[in-house]
Amino acid sequence: MRRVVITGIGVVAPGGGGTGGFWARLTAGRSATRAVTSLDARRLRSRLAAEVDFNPRAHGLAPRAGAEPARATQFALAAAREAVADSGAEPARDPARTAVVVGSALGCAAELSLEYAVASEVGSRWLVDHTRAVPHLYDYFVPGSLAAELARDTGAQGPVSLVSGGCTAGLDALGHGADLIREGSADLVLAGAAEAPISVAAMVCCDTLRITSRRNGEPESAARPFDRTRDGFVLGEGAGVLVLEERERARRRGATVYAELAGHAGRAAARHMTGLAPDGAELAAAAGAALAEARLDPSAVDWVSAHGSGTPQSDVHETAAVKRVLGPRAYRVPVSAITSMTGYPLGAVGAFQAAAGALAIRHGTVPPTAHLRTPDPRCDLDYVPLTAREQRTGAVLALGSGFGGFQSALVLTRPA
Repeated sequence: MRRVVITGIGVVAPGGGGTGGFWARLTAGRSATRAVTSLDARRLRSRLAAEVDFNPRAHGLAPRAGAEPARATQFALAAAREAVADSGAEPARDPARTAVVVGSALGCAAELSLEYAVASEVGSRWLVDHTRAVPHLYDYFVPGSLAAELARDTGAQGPVSLVSGGCTAGLDALGHGADLIREGSADLVLAGAAEAPISVAAMVCCDTLRITSRRNGEPESAARPFDRTRDGFVLGEGAGVLVLEERERARRRGATVYAELAGHAGRAAARHMTGLAPDGAELAAAAGAALAEARLDPSAVDWVSAHGSGTPQSDVHETAAVKRVLGPRAYRVPVSAITSMTGYPLGAVGAFQAAAGALAIRHGTVPPTAHLRTPDPRCDLDYVPLTAREQRTGAVLALGSGFGGFQSALVLTRPA
């Protein structure tokens, strides 16, 4: 079987600094959540966010035809450029063997809603005036534009696709990218996810569902997965893109290899849009299938990178899934949620997890779960509270769970 390795990492995350800043923030246990600044949130129930302070010009992203690409697209472009530079790969040298797979839950929905308001005069016109909208309106409407823009930027002419499986989109995009290499459809894949959901529409929806934190007076510590006092997530944004390569190709060109992407699997609860069974059976099934694809026994897992949404039911569900797949050893394996520092960027969370997993393998450090000070008796595993932990990590199991019943898992291993 053709094996898949990670040779480049690019991250645009709250707190800034690219991949280096992302990893430094995680290992220091520093939160990037704050009171939202990009919109007027005074009437909202939850007025918190993990925002990216992003200057497109600093990343060479100049406007075209008088308008800029959507914010999520800008994040994806910046992350992909960093990943390609980090890998030393040259996609344009063999464009037909280069693929792009991007995951996103909402795509460019924030810009689309704003442009609809402009073109319809805030909903007063049934027939909208398209001449009032920006030239990028079509790209805002079609989520696949995220992947198409990356392909244009890198010259990729192989398979190009977008995965929109809700909050598991990042893990699933990486899994699909690895499959393209294994089946022989590509030798080099830019895979990851991008999300820019911090908008009035998205935040009102989260308010209605009561899934975001109301700790408006203490925004820096509001995201506290697995803590007994957790009351929901803090909405985040950003992008993570990884360069995936066929292992022998990477070896021939002398590339630095962070990790091997050894397994991926998905399952569906298929019972409720938002409800999660407390036994975690479907998530455990996805994890077990991913480990089987990686040809790993559960006893080989050294760190579980938790989905860590921070909602009361999700954390219990995830804890149960870890116990089901790891058995009694679950109590001895560190489990931590980087969302306690990055916020919860919907589909991009899996890309952040994969980047953190590869870096954990390379640097021998497991990030903590920040702000975990009050243990929840229903969440009784080792969640690496507050402080990062040095350890040699040979295998990482990353978990994902999303609205619609999507359950996904990804396995990264130390390169052979």
